[in-house]
Amino acid sequence: MRGMLIAGTGSGVGKTTFSLGLMALFKRRGFSVQAFKVGPDFIDPGLHALVTGRPSYNLDGWLLSRDSVVNSFFRHNLGAEYAIAEGVMGLFDGLRGGGEEGSSAQIAKWLALPVILVVDVGGMARSAAALVKGFETFDPGLKISGIVFNRVGGEGHFRSLKEAVEGSCQGKVLGYLPWDERLHLPERHLGLITAQEDPFSPGYLDRLADLIEAHGDVERLFQGATDQNLVVYHSDFEENATSTRSLPLQGGGVEGGVRIGIAYDKAFCFYYP
Repeated sequence: MRGMLIAGTGSGVGKTTFSLGLMALFKRRGFSVQAFKVGPDFIDPGLHALVTGRPSYNLDGWLLSRDSVVNSFFRHNLGAEYAIAEGVMGLFDGLRGGGEEGSSAQIAKWLALPVILVVDVGGMARSAAALVKGFETFDPGLKISGIVFNRVGGEGHFRSLKEAVEGSCQGKVLGYLPWDERLHLPERHLGLITAQEDPFSPGYLDRLADLIEAHGDVERLFQGATDQNLVVYHSDFEENATSTRSLPLQGGGVEGGVRIGIAYDKAFCFYYP
């Protein structure tokens, strides 16, 4: 299993759009993909599941311990060839300004995932290099493996951006998404439209995958997702990950006829996986 974390310089820069397109492209190439979302989020995981055909899960460094996050990551990756984790807000944004707790950077370090940084370059050229350089040097313990530009005006704009960033930064430019209003996902004041409300227009995912294939270094994206064999986790994990446990029911057993109801429809789908 191989994986990566798609981070951004902030909210609204195109993390979800690029993540969905990459998942769709990997699926089209015949790979099984397991998706994750950093932090408590119920909307993006639902969108991920529509693309991958597998439930997407939260990686929450605030509510969960490091061991819990690592074990959850590996347990849910069973049977998948690629893991794509979408970050939250900006790469270093977390619970407070003085530390990394709850941030995408923390999760990337816990799981030894390479970071792909999405940068919204609308109205920007060489200044993009200064922005990327700042992200690269902010935390010496975190490596940004690649950069993807969003809202690029055309090939000339992309060449200028690529020259500036690769001339000043360590990470490689892996491609771009062009400025295209049709790529914008519908949203409301509390976030994107949920998966239960048919958020994708006809052909939307195919178009995203086509654009990444046309304007991205796809082979490097495939190869850049590092093997997850450097992460340390409990020695009994593999045994526990595939086993099931029976929980004692106080006051009776199965014959007691216990029935559990779960509300899940368009009106009520706010579950944090």
